[in-house]
Amino acid sequence: MPIEEVKAGHLSDKKSEDLSDENLQRLKQQVEAYMLQHKPYVNPKLTLNELAGMLKLPPYLLSKVINEGYDINFFDFINTYRIEEFKRRMEDPHFQHYTLLSIAFEVGFNSKTAFNRSFKKITNQSPSEFFQTVKV
Repeated sequence: MPIEEVKAGHLSDKKSEDLSDENLQRLKQQVEAYMLQHKPYVNPKLTLNELAGMLKLPPYLLSKVINEGYDINFFDFINTYRIEEFKRRMEDPHFQHYTLLSIAFEVGFNSKTAFNRSFKKITNQSPSEFFQTVKV
């Protein structure tokens, strides 16, 4: 049994309640709508607690929605939105005079290393490999 499951079993009753599929889907839709409308991921210092506050959800519940609903952790969840926003901006003529790194900073990454690592993890390509395939 994974450590997370063992720990989850020892939380208070409220926190260890399983999310029904219906509630999980509803909360996922709420989180996705908020992410797309408000783009909180552009804040490089965004935390789980801050996002939970914006969504008016307890942090443990938001964490559970992300972990169970997307099968990823909070940082990968946020970085997925950042990468998608980065790709959108790369295709927008308004951003063509920007460097890749400046766009990466604008979408919420705080270092070139973090951007490159996340991009590779999420897309299975380095940024340069990705842009070679896009330009073809």
